[in-house]
Amino acid sequence: LFPPDEWRIIERRYSPDFAARAETAMALSNGYLGVRACPDEGRPSFAPGTFVNGFHETWPIMHPEDAYGLARRGQTMVNVPDATVIELYVDDEPLFVPTARTPEYERTLDMRTGVLARDLLWATPSGKHARVRSSRVVSFEHRHVLAVSYEVTLDRAAPVVLRSRIVNRANAGAEGGLRSATGSDPRLGTRLGRRVLESRLVDHDGERIILGYQTVESGMTLVLGVDHVLDVPSGHRTTVDVDPEGAEVLVAVDAEPGVPIRLVKYATYQTSRSAAVADLAGRCRMSLDRVCPQGFGALVAAQRSCLDRFWDRADVTLEDTVRHPERMQQAVRWNLFHLAQATWRAEGAGVPAKGLTGDAYDGHYFWDTETWVLPFLAYTQPRIARNLLRFRHSMLDKARDRARELDLDGALFPWRTIGGE
Repeated sequence: LFPPDEWRIIERRYSPDFAARAETAMALSNGYLGVRACPDEGRPSFAPGTFVNGFHETWPIMHPEDAYGLARRGQTMVNVPDATVIELYVDDEPLFVPTARTPEYERTLDMRTGVLARDLLWATPSGKHARVRSSRVVSFEHRHVLAVSYEVTLDRAAPVVLRSRIVNRANAGAEGGLRSATGSDPRLGTRLGRRVLESRLVDHDGERIILGYQTVESGMTLVLGVDHVLDVPSGHRTTVDVDPEGAEVLVAVDAEPGVPIRLVKYATYQTSRSAAVADLAGRCRMSLDRVCPQGFGALVAAQRSCLDRFWDRADVTLEDTVRHPERMQQAVRWNLFHLAQATWRAEGAGVPAKGLTGDAYDGHYFWDTETWVLPFLAYTQPRIARNLLRFRHSMLDKARDRARELDLDGALFPWRTIGGE
């Protein structure tokens, strides 16, 4: 199912037993923006998530028994609207990987290129065969940008629909202001049983969609911009539906045999503690104006260039005497690769305990940054080490306030935090 390979994580078939772990193991991020490795079609997904480093909501901590010095406000990283979903329908039948007949299937995370790619052959219920190729990248070069390329080729003529969606999960399960935790395990992320994101902007121009939000309690602002580039030589129809809780672009194509249908989806995220939504929307438009004309190939080439620089300094090769050398080499590089993904563009932010692969520990930063991550970065990427130290230094005033609150000298950094409190 997951064969050894020194540079790649390869999934040879879909397995429900390993799907949840694959979402984490094959996640993509650049230290600012991260997405879990859920299927391109958005389901089945066990813990779907898109995260922006430092973008969080706050909530009051209710202690069973009060005591002086206990923390009063909790902070949890927000699962922001997901722009990666592209659903496929052939003859009005959806591609659902767990039940679809896929005589050929391979999904690969390439740690040299930083691209998650999937190639499958779908034998549809009507007897047609659809070759579906997709690639996903969270850009190291362009901090705020991710992109998805989705291509379909049929062996016989058929109606095809691509449904590109923006899915807002942050407000799912709103129950009127009560906080519900995910059990008694303190490592798991907190679920806020209320609305988290309030809509502040809904706009679209053709296939370009701009959505703006503000968190209810922390007051942080978020804008998501999504644009689509279609390569559809056949006749097609496009409709756009935009709503604060999500949006979709529907592309209906009269597919011809052997003629690829390709959709490239570009998304950019901007967040702030103080900037207005209108300002962030302008930044999103600038990013889209820059990356869309350059094309998906330019993003992939820049990603490879960044990772070439990373591996030139960070790669560790094992001696042939090690047992299972290929599997061990794969494991070492996978760990190094996720260190790169967690830190490369973490500018003005820290390193969450799980990186941006999930919401465990609420996306908090720990002392582990200084203990475990900085020594690696000091030797391999001093620019990133410097940025992380600057970020921790920016919390020094809050750490001094905390020390005074507990009648201590100096600075007392919190064990886990996002904003410094």
